[in-house]
Amino acid sequence: MRKFTAVHPILLATALSLMAACSSGTVASQPGEGSSATGSAAATVDPSKISGLDIVSDNSEQSSCPYATSYPAVPGAAAMTAAMKHDVDRRLAEFRASACQPGSNSAAEQGPELNISHEFLVASGDVLGVRLSTQDRSTSVGDGLSTRTYWYDGKTGTYRTALGLIADGSRDAFVSALKKELRRREGVVASTLDAALDDPANRAAAVDDLAFTSDGGLRVSFDRGEVGVPAAGRYTVTFSEKTATAWLSAFGKRAQRQSVHPDAHLDVGATSTPAESAPAQAAVGDDNTDCKKVKCVALTFDDGPAAPETSTLLTYLAQYKARVTFFTVGQNVVAHPDLVRAEAKAGHEVGNHSWNHPDLTRLSTREIRYQLNRTSAAIKAATGKAPTLFRPPYGAVDAKVTAATTLSPVLWNVDTEDWKYPDAKKVAATVISKVSRNDVVLMHDIHPTSVAAVPEILRVLTARGYHFVTVSHLRATD
Repeated sequence: MRKFTAVHPILLATALSLMAACSSGTVASQPGEGSSATGSAAATVDPSKISGLDIVSDNSEQSSCPYATSYPAVPGAAAMTAAMKHDVDRRLAEFRASACQPGSNSAAEQGPELNISHEFLVASGDVLGVRLSTQDRSTSVGDGLSTRTYWYDGKTGTYRTALGLIADGSRDAFVSALKKELRRREGVVASTLDAALDDPANRAAAVDDLAFTSDGGLRVSFDRGEVGVPAAGRYTVTFSEKTATAWLSAFGKRAQRQSVHPDAHLDVGATSTPAESAPAQAAVGDDNTDCKKVKCVALTFDDGPAAPETSTLLTYLAQYKARVTFFTVGQNVVAHPDLVRAEAKAGHEVGNHSWNHPDLTRLSTREIRYQLNRTSAAIKAATGKAPTLFRPPYGAVDAKVTAATTLSPVLWNVDTEDWKYPDAKKVAATVISKVSRNDVVLMHDIHPTSVAAVPEILRVLTARGYHFVTVSHLRATD
């Protein structure tokens, strides 16, 4: 993990603001923008409406091997969840083996980084669709971005690949139309195109990102280098609703209909869903702790919210009337806004930790703003208040990052390395043995073992005279 031990986190904002005055950033395309696409994306899915949704996250905080992965687990869609888990685990294992072992040779000039994020394409009726976007910066192929869509048919209880949207008898006609359109594009290589689409064994891997537009059209996306020269970038082909419908399977037609006219509810056959409840504790008055007179410590929790871990953590904190700062990830905020609302209601501070945990220093100014602004909007929608603080993933921050936002950066003094050591006793012992007055402690509320360590931390440090305050309170009264 990147450490900045020479500068106290509370003083960091001043130092970086001076750096920012001398910086300028370049503007690049916003994440998710593709080339040669027509039509618009389908309606945005509100994941908070999916009963029992769990966002499965695994993040590293090691600068030499930075990774962040996430995928959704929806009750009833176990086969689809298993398929995503298999692919995510495989990519992560490959990344660790190729880029993170001693002596490994990464193709990336700035070092390796793996980021796998998710978005819902449709979640209504008996249809569930998810896209996973993988950015592997250890590869030498462009920006290392690849995408894949996963589909679930709740009517039959079956996981479907992207090609499952196309009827078996229509796949040759569908592929012929794809090839005809792609041959018109600059950079497409005929031999590469034929190898990718003619052989059924290769076809499923190449045609693995299909989704519907808001007007029922079918959008097909290809990764960089899949059908053309890598320098040409990604290719996207969009067919009209009338053209696409003729090729669709029975499931594909239902997926198309639910994408354009979604039902109010999702029902994919779950026999039961985990009960998600946010604690109802409310803060009593403002925190009047004077950190000039008493010993204070700011516990901070990254990467959440997570169910049920964050809910359990809030209960522990309430027992000691402790206030902490949560640095939340945007895609988790929109999945669990009730938990974020409960954090704020209980008197805790909610900060910004980007939308999907990339190294911000490797992004363009526009991409940095996209990551932070989208997350701030989600936090404000959940709590009614926009955040004022952000924690850069991996602690990676520079003048370009600080110049792109008005949020104040926050790092840490005590690193529990709880992502590396899933041991509640070890995490608690690390905090208790290392903490000093006015320290900022880094933990993660996505890990059950980290949450389990909190009661012991609160008990021992309270007995030693420590008061638990938010980062902003510590800055204001230190």
